[in-house]
Amino acid sequence: MNPAETYILNQQEPYKTILLHLQVLIENTVSSVELLYKYKIPFYYIDGRPFCYLNVAKDYVDLGFWNAGHITVHSDQMVTAGRKVMKSLRYRNIEEINEMVLIEILENAYQVKDKKFY
Repeated sequence: MNPAETYILNQQEPYKTILLHLQVLIENTVSSVELLYKYKIPFYYIDGRPFCYLNVAKDYVDLGFWNAGHITVHSDQMVTAGRKVMKSLRYRNIEEINEMVLIEILENAYQVKDKKFY
């Protein structure tokens, strides 16, 4: 088991369930992602470049997108929290995950992943 998987499995509920569900959705939507452990959190990479990350913070799970400035779908549901380039979706329980919205964001983020904007 890699450190990213250990991070996920060592979380308390409801965060572990949220993380596992997000992991399944991410890996089934974007099959080319590679789960690594970077910056002390699970980070998905595509072709050696950061794509998105999972982080348990305070009272929610943060699903952050590395180059979210070019994501064009559902930006009203994403949180910037003072960040210029990164945006995230935040979940406090499993019921808050709108799979359709998340899949559309993942697909859009994958489409813009090759643009040079950093």
